[in-house]
Amino acid sequence: MDPKHTANGLPESEAAAEARRLIEDWARASDQIRQVPTSFRDPSPVPAYGPTPPVQQPDRRIVPAWAAGTAVAGIGVGATFVGVGCGVWLACQGFAAVTLTSVLFVTLPIAAAAGVIAAVASAVRAMKDAHVETHHHYEGPVTQDNSNVHTQSRGLFAWTRNDVS
Repeated sequence: MDPKHTANGLPESEAAAEARRLIEDWARASDQIRQVPTSFRDPSPVPAYGPTPPVQQPDRRIVPAWAAGTAVAGIGVGATFVGVGCGVWLACQGFAAVTLTSVLFVTLPIAAAAGVIAAVASAVRAMKDAHVETHHHYEGPVTQDNSNVHTQSRGLFAWTRNDVS
């Protein structure tokens, strides 16, 4: 082989010309391909204040509203029962440590409230009774005869029968 030839058997001058032609064809073809941007960035500055056009924000909830409401109600009920359970636990802890002082501290306010309620109730009853005047007017003879009462008590639980004749 002649050193002036390439591996394909072409002379070097023809191989160089063919390479130039292929590169020029490729450059022309790439100029004809339309370049489409994949993203766009608006370079204009954003106004500091003022009206902006509304943007549609589609509703894409995953959980329906009734399910979310049920979950919130369940959380509230659970929290309530936790609070009630803690209160019962604290009360049981207090009952476990019963002393005279703790019994007095618990019962004295209750007894005081009961005394106040009894005093108010008796005052109201006395005021109500003071305004009502009752007169019993009987006409005719009144007799009382206890001589004809027969009483019988029988049984384990003292069943009593009274016969008035």
